[in-house]
Amino acid sequence: MSMGLWRTAVAWALIAPFLMWTVLRLSGIDAGFRWIQLVSFTPYVAGAAFAVPVVALLLRRRGAAAAGLAVAVVLGALVLPRMLGEGQPPAKGPVLRVLSANVRFGLTPPDRVLALVRDLRIDVLSIQELPPEARRVLEEKGLLELLPHTANGTHDTTLYSRHPFQTAPAPAGAVRAAMDVPGADGPVEFVAVHTCAPLRPGLDRCWRAGQTELPEATPEGTPRILAGDFNATLDHASLRETLSTGYRDAAEVRGAGLRPTWPADGWSTPGIVIDHVFADRRISVLDYSVHGLPGSDHRAVYAELRLP
Repeated sequence: MSMGLWRTAVAWALIAPFLMWTVLRLSGIDAGFRWIQLVSFTPYVAGAAFAVPVVALLLRRRGAAAAGLAVAVVLGALVLPRMLGEGQPPAKGPVLRVLSANVRFGLTPPDRVLALVRDLRIDVLSIQELPPEARRVLEEKGLLELLPHTANGTHDTTLYSRHPFQTAPAPAGAVRAAMDVPGADGPVEFVAVHTCAPLRPGLDRCWRAGQTELPEATPEGTPRILAGDFNATLDHASLRETLSTGYRDAAEVRGAGLRPTWPADGWSTPGIVIDHVFADRRISVLDYSVHGLPGSDHRAVYAELRLP
């Protein structure tokens, strides 16, 4: 093979995987166990894609460089909005401070959870992987004094609230409640979320079912908030579909949509964003932050919301 053909082959071989990734990401299909896992890393792929046209130019292949740049721009356009932030609706209702925390089967020290609830003045806590014994310890240490209203769901998901609520049927791994917030124009529905994790072959079916069962927004009805461990990123078509029904992702609204929530520091996998707070489009997102949870492989996510 001549040097020219070799350079051409190398340039296009570099472009091919990024092009395939882009086509699959744009297809809107969460297909196959491995792709469900891999698509979560699209932000990293988007960053790496910008090196391809540079290499193609070094190989003196302008056509390949142009194609590589086009692919990189498309990938970048899919990711960049998560860093830019969004405007706010004219919400004038009371403020609701929300925290979601996956405590990894109760391994996070209860004092850490209590400190976050106190310091952030939490009104609603969605907590996942909290087995009965860990829940008992957390409540004995004073959580119910701060958030006296509580309900348990499957998958060791528990909802704690400063305000009273009435529960309603919920998907597996979720707690669904109509909450009475003082000063709000009617009840607010809150859903503590914990869907299946696609950790091994076969669980992709459970994961897909969990994503499709997430409650849609009701733009003309009761405002709804989802908070928890979704085990999905904004690069999953199923989660984007839920978002498109009338929610906004609190992290994306505040320009923090690429701050990883899993795994926590010290784990080998590159960080991705699978813990979310989704709020009705009529709700303003005043603040968003991510907080460490010792003992857990997740970080907690906090959102300060102003209700309509």
